Amino acid sequence: MAATKKGKTKITKETYIEWYKLMLRIRRLEEKSAQMYGQQKIRGFLHLYIGQEAIAAGLWSSTRPDDPIITAYRDHGLGMMRGISSKAAMAELYGKKTGSTQGKGGSMHFFNVKERFYGGHGIVGGHIPLGTGIAFAEQYKGTDNVCVTLMGDGAVRQGSFHEAINMGAMWKVPCVYIIENNGYAMGTAVKRSGAVEELYKLGCAFDIPHEPVDAMHPQNVHDAMEKALAHCRDGKGPYLLEFRTYRYKGHSMSDPAKYRTKEELQQYKDKDPIATLAHEILDKGYMKEEDIKAIQNDVKQEIQEAVEFAEESPYPDESALYEDIYVQQDYPFIKD
Repeated sequence: MAATKKGKTKITKETYIEWYKLMLRIRRLEEKSAQMYGQQKIRGFLHLYIGQEAIAAGLWSSTRPDDPIITAYRDHGLGMMRGISSKAAMAELYGKKTGSTQGKGGSMHFFNVKERFYGGHGIVGGHIPLGTGIAFAEQYKGTDNVCVTLMGDGAVRQGSFHEAINMGAMWKVPCVYIIENNGYAMGTAVKRSGAVEELYKLGCAFDIPHEPVDAMHPQNVHDAMEKALAHCRDGKGPYLLEFRTYRYKGHSMSDPAKYRTKEELQQYKDKDPIATLAHEILDKGYMKEEDIKAIQNDVKQEIQEAVEFAEESPYPDESALYEDIYVQQDYPFIKD
């Protein structure tokens, strides 16, 4: 399901159920990834999306399939939202050939170009100019597609954020810039890293529309996105949204997150987006308890099969080092 060309998407019982399925799939894959990381089946960096799943769900229902999406390295949930299967996701985390980028990208570089998901980028703020460029390309080609460029709260302190949005505003590119503000960047609270704490207000500097969003519920994300997307499709230039969310785990698996209290963490867990949505589904009579449990069992089985798939998949051959570097297949300066 996605927004139509003309405007608003009708939120139905089916929307709520699909939101729940997607969010639960993301949560369970991330939890299993953490487990496999502890067993050293997954190596390197691992940045989990646990707690932020409502953002992916709201984007799924509000964007169109042709709207390109680009993000930073906390990318598993957004990649799954854009069509990466749990098997391809887990295999990529394992570094296996059957992964979404053939085992060459790992956790931070999920891609699904077929579904217009352009990563997964490891340099903080480095992808924001790329998102602006993608939006410019859509404008140049005369489409009414909108590039959705997501970043963490730490990225807004980078010069690339300000330079890219300044250019985007000057050229009136169709780009929704989204700050996924989970409060702590790599471990430093927002209030300790800059003079502006309400990050959406940074849009004032570039004279573009901007607003904060309680992103712990997919409905809020969906509604804010439909407004921003309509603005961009009308040729009015970019839009800045601050999605206020919370990550339940540290910045990465190596982060003990000692910079926050247990009480603060519990406060956010008490309003967990997945549990909240499940209660709403039951309260609205969209499903019964047994239906919810059936979904939970199906997702559990799906993720277990993803692990088995990753375990059984081969690693890339050494010759793969020379593949997917240049478009020209017989580029003369690649030697094995």
